[in-house]
Amino acid sequence: MAEYNEDAYKLARKAYIEHSCPFERALLSRCVNCSRSRKLNLAEREAIACGDAAVREHCLTFYRALHDNAQFALKINPDAPWPFGKEIRAQCGGVRGLAEVVDAVSDASTDIADTVLLAQTRFGSSDAFPYSEIMRAVVHYEPRKRRP
Repeated sequence: MAEYNEDAYKLARKAYIEHSCPFERALLSRCVNCSRSRKLNLAEREAIACGDAAVREHCLTFYRALHDNAQFALKINPDAPWPFGKEIRAQCGGVRGLAEVVDAVSDASTDIADTVLLAQTRFGSSDAFPYSEIMRAVVHYEPRKRRP
């Protein structure tokens, strides 16, 4: 069996995906949705690209602020890499928590881009989002259990 060349995969991914989605893990885990995402298959793997560069910047700003605020809530050392489970809790719980504070649908059908844009309209900027309320959803989000 041939071994995977991870470096070659990363180069191909970088060449093929112009705008990566900051919430790729949440989309791949299907805990939320995004109308602007594009699913791609690269080297027998699924990847998510963003189809709207302007909206991606708003999502990226929210993603960074979400990580800054979730470090304390999820007890993560700022210098350590994020474990997969906590990354999923931050992404899925964060998007669903943001949807709750803007009174939108907060389940697997929650659209990331629409929720971020609605929150931007309501609060003015991602700096003004109510992160204390969003963090409650992050802390209480339970990723789906692995299949036996």
